[in-house]
Amino acid sequence: MNASVATPNRWLVAIMGTVLQLVLGTIYAWSYFQKPLMAYAGWNNQQVAWILSLAICFLGLSAAVGGVLLPKHGPRKLAVTGAILYGLSWAISGFALAIKSLPLLYLGLGVVGGIGLGLGYVTPVATAAKWFPDKKGFITGMVVMGFGLGALLMSKIVGPIVLEMCTVKEGEVAVTTWPTVFYYIAFILGVPGVIAAYILQNPPAGYAPPGWSNTAAAAAAGNDESITAGECVKSSNFALMWFIFFCNITAGIMFIGFQSPMIQDLFKAADPEMTAAALAAAGGTLIAISSVFNGVGRFFWGGLSDKIGRVQAFRLILASQVVVFLAMTQVSSPIIFGILVCYVLACYGGGFGTAPSFVLTVFGQKVMGVVYGCLLTAWAMAGLVGPQVAAIVKDNLKDDPSKAANLIFLIGAGFLAAGFLVSFLLSNKPFAKKA
Repeated sequence: MNASVATPNRWLVAIMGTVLQLVLGTIYAWSYFQKPLMAYAGWNNQQVAWILSLAICFLGLSAAVGGVLLPKHGPRKLAVTGAILYGLSWAISGFALAIKSLPLLYLGLGVVGGIGLGLGYVTPVATAAKWFPDKKGFITGMVVMGFGLGALLMSKIVGPIVLEMCTVKEGEVAVTTWPTVFYYIAFILGVPGVIAAYILQNPPAGYAPPGWSNTAAAAAAGNDESITAGECVKSSNFALMWFIFFCNITAGIMFIGFQSPMIQDLFKAADPEMTAAALAAAGGTLIAISSVFNGVGRFFWGGLSDKIGRVQAFRLILASQVVVFLAMTQVSSPIIFGILVCYVLACYGGGFGTAPSFVLTVFGQKVMGVVYGCLLTAWAMAGLVGPQVAAIVKDNLKDDPSKAANLIFLIGAGFLAAGFLVSFLLSNKPFAKKA
């Protein structure tokens, strides 16, 4: 199979990988359901936030497993399995809501959904990178951009349409059949997810895009082809990269889980007469807009890292957010808050846009799938830490939303500052065995 025939196929793989990421990224709209489910079943912030925490935790853990399985089973099997499990998890969660079972909800979207997310997430990233050795940062940023835009798909298209279908007026009260909402979502996300996943495939052996030499590129990169994935994962380079990634995710994911309730609190303080529907609409709008920044940030920072270097991009991402998080402690305007959240989400997404190419640069393409999958365990831990820290603070300071928000901002700034300082121990140089 020559390059002229294979080249168009690589763009199809990249586009379908982006579509799959778009479907999976709908989990980022979880704050869209946070308050409604609390009201529906009488649960508190921490109880509902555990759904997102578990989903992200199992995403990271299963991505690590997926990275190991990918070379053995290929992208199609893993991606299709991930898409099926993610769609199924919404159906399981719909039944959980029908019987108001929190443990079953955790099992559904949290465990089953998280495993589907992990298997589905790692596959298109690693696969697209093989098709585009000439555009590593650009193409991995493009593919993971889909995941960041998933919240927009859910909060402004799928969610509102399905809610309207499943809400009826009983006198003056609007009643939503939440189990049915989740059943519809399972179908709407599952079908396109499986179709996109089925298209994913590795390039033919020895594939190189026009004008690109694999041998020359490997020599120019300086990666040692004898290095194993195990040696990479046990290295100090990997540990430093993991910690930096963890800090950026922990700070950003606090907003992903609670951006809607936070801006609703600010709007309520500014205008106590705002209705619940108006507040919910404002929260949904922030989710939609910030998801665009989350998605575009992955594309922008991934491409920028091609020009300025991977670690330099991470330093800018972390340092600039420290300033933004500290500035948030002085903000009372919901509009300014929304703008700052959008920047945070752009940097949050930027970490995901830069990380795959960072792994490629430091460790090489040969071990990319396994090492990148293991790196995503940082996402798993951040998924447990970030939303739960925010939920605990909000529940303990529920009578003073402003004080709760400021404490969350200071904690986030602390994580980011720690990551920024550690970043000076890491460079863009390829990993080499110790003599």
